[in-house]
Formats: sequence, structure tokens, C-alpha cells
Amino acid sequence: MSDEKPQGYKKRSLEFFDKNDVYAWNEVEITKHKAVYKGILLPRNKFAKDGFVEIKLKNGYNIGIEITDNTKIKVLGKKPPMSVEFQGVKVPKDKNKPNVTLLGTGGTIASRLDYVTGGVIPAFRPHELFAAVPELSDICNLDTEVVFQIFSEDMNPKHWLKLAEKVAKLSNSGVEGIVIGHGTDTMAYSTAALSFLVQNLKCPVVFVGSQRSSDRPSSDAALNLINAVSLAANADLAEVVLCMLGTTSHDYGLFHRGTLVRKMHSSVRHTFRTIGDIPLGKIKNGKITYFKDDMVRKSTLNKKLKTTAYKKIEDKVGLIYIYPGIDTDIVDNYIDKGYKGLVLAGTGLGHTPHTLFDSFKRGIEEGMTIVMTVQTLWGFTGMNVYETGREEQQIGIIPGKNMLPETAYVKLCWVLGNYDDSDKIKEIMQSNVVGEILEGEPENGFQVFQGIE
Repeated sequence: MSDEKPQGYKKRSLEFFDKNDVYAWNEVEITKHKAVYKGILLPRNKFAKDGFVEIKLKNGYNIGIEITDNTKIKVLGKKPPMSVEFQGVKVPKDKNKPNVTLLGTGGTIASRLDYVTGGVIPAFRPHELFAAVPELSDICNLDTEVVFQIFSEDMNPKHWLKLAEKVAKLSNSGVEGIVIGHGTDTMAYSTAALSFLVQNLKCPVVFVGSQRSSDRPSSDAALNLINAVSLAANADLAEVVLCMLGTTSHDYGLFHRGTLVRKMHSSVRHTFRTIGDIPLGKIKNGKITYFKDDMVRKSTLNKKLKTTAYKKIEDKVGLIYIYPGIDTDIVDNYIDKGYKGLVLAGTGLGHTPHTLFDSFKRGIEEGMTIVMTVQTLWGFTGMNVYETGREEQQIGIIPGKNMLPETAYVKLCWVLGNYDDSDKIKEIMQSNVVGEILEGEPENGFQVFQGIE
């Protein structure tokens, strides 16, 4: 690996490397005028200007040095890239510690900077994450498995089925907990999906991600992993949760029910919030504090029940946010393409323009299930309050109560994949299955326990 040409460089730089017998990942010393720089030769962003050398210094910073007539370079040694460096890592085992399995799917928690393109790419396998966070060995015996190596934006319902199958098998194997490394962008969709697709869990399933990649000094990957693994190993839980940093001070994590959680900021590290309620609890320095009493507890389970995973899901389900001036073509396209279900994120208490009503009628007459949610996120549909809502119900649109649009979408995928009877579908969509529908909002939910105490 250290005898490759450095990627991303152009003509002048490559000539400089060839002349001095320098290869990618070499440890080099560069002298220019009276300055001396030592570091590891990195690949370079292919869109960057020619005539530079990029190295990573010992302090972790990357610098670019322009090649001039008085620039000299010599090789001090060979260094493998990080992915190769971690391959020989052995994960220690201790019979007195709980057993946890980490499933890798990709995402920023398992990413590094791609120096060639300047973007973030999937890179670290789960055992490499373990090598990067040795504190995990103090918590548990960690086994790892790569299920996918994809960005979260590429996740789809077929991936959820495979992940559910893996989780069910592990749950029946007797592990104390399961951690799933996942990209944050669509992690809330996957937590909801696993909540519906896996029945009779025997242990916690903890989704975790990071907002900033593992090679950055500001990365939250290590602390999130430590919190998630501690939760999986020690929590008296048997349901799907998401655990990420919970406050601006970044000194503890919050864990959220998988059907009530949403990413609420594109870049801050404490991005996830429980919507409609308060989080299930907090974890700080390995200590777990529970905020709620309605969790499924591992300690009270019937051990004889087998964990099972649904094997079917309907992927022809759409999600539409309603906006002023929305054209009927949007709805008609889903109907014409043979979609089985449609979730609407309506305005106000669950409203759409009357111009869409004929399309909704046609869709429902042709067998489509349509569910209404609210795009305010907080609050309930109130389709008996105004005439518009009553008309929508008369057409056959199902009120989604206070389900998040994403959760309603995932739930409808699950329901339509496993049930055919329209009355049964409506009944399940309006029933609380795994904590996705609340009786009401707590007084403190909208204001506190959300990292803004």
C-alpha cells in the first residue's frame, strides 16, 4: 500500500515525486528555504491546484507546501494508510464482561476524509472503530460485523429487512446488547423501521452515529460510541433506541425511543431530539439515568419468547410535504406509478388544498392508503376541528394522530407489506404499536430535557 503513486496529484507534483522516489503514505521530510517539515504524505484533493505536496504533521494538522526550485524531499520511512494499520487489531475478551455486538452500516461514525475528492467517504470498519476507541474494551466484549458500507442517504426498506434479520438472530443468541453504527441523516427512519420490524427483543438495540468524521479533532464519534456501547451493555432495556450527545456542553448522551426521535440540525453534535415527549434517559460517564417508566424492560421479559423479524415490507410508499400551490401532478404521479401508500405532512392540524381532493379520491378508490400527519412535528392531527379535515376524512384519509411524518412513512411500509385488509390497515395505523403514538404531550416535553435546560 505504501508503494502507490499519491492519488489526486497532477503533472508537476507527480514529476517531483518520481524524481525523488516518493510514494503515497511515506513518512517524509521536506526542506524549503530554512524551514523543515516532517509528516506523512497524503493523497490530495483532485480539484486542488497542481505543484503542491500535502502532508499530515505529527500534531494532526494537514499542510500544503508549494514545490519550488529550492524544495527538497526525502523519505524517512513507510507508513501504511489507516485502514491497513488497523487490520491486525485483536479485540480482547473477558468472560466477566457483557457481550455486545456492533453492526456497521456506514455513515460518518464510520467515515474519514477522502483527501482525493475532499469529501467524506465510508472507511473505518467496526473493528477499526474499536481500535480507535480502546476505552470500549473496559465496557464489554465487543464483536463486530459489517452489514453494509453505505451512506445513510442510500438506505432503503430492503436494507431494513436485512438489518432486522441480523438483529433478531443476535437477540436470540444471548448477547447483552446490540449497537448499530449508522449515518445520522436517515438514522431516525431506520430506528423506526427496526422498532416495527423486530418483535420480542431481548436486549437493547442502540443506534449511534456522529456528526463529524472520526479524523477530525471535533469529532463526536468516540464519545457517542462509548455512550452507546455502555447503554447496550448495561441498560435494563429491550427496545430500539437512538443514543447521541444531548447538550451543548457535550458531556452526556441522551437516548431516545426509536419512533419518536428526529434529527433537528444539519451540523451541531447534539442534533437529535425526542418529539412529542421527553427522552427515555441520559447516560454520563457510564451512569444511566431513566426519565421514563414506560420502557420495555429486559429484566421483566418472558425469556421463552423468541425474537422474530418480519420478512416483508412495502417499498412503494411515498411521503409528501404539503405546501401552498402544490400541483395535483405530485399526487397523480404516485397513483399512476402504482404506489400502495402515501403519507401526507399536512399544514396546521392536517390540511391540504382542496385542489388535491379529486386526486386523493382516485388514489383511495384504486386501493391506495393515505395517512395524514402534521408538518409542525409537535402536536396532533385535528381533522375534526375544521371543515377541511372533516372532508379529508370523508374521502378516506386516515388521521395519523401525533406520529412523525417519517415514522408514519416507515409504519405504513411495514403495515402494507404484511396486511391486505383495508379496515385492519386503518386500525393498525391508528393504534400505538411500539410507542409511536402518544396519549398526550407532557407539559415539560416541548421545553426541557432537550439539551436546553
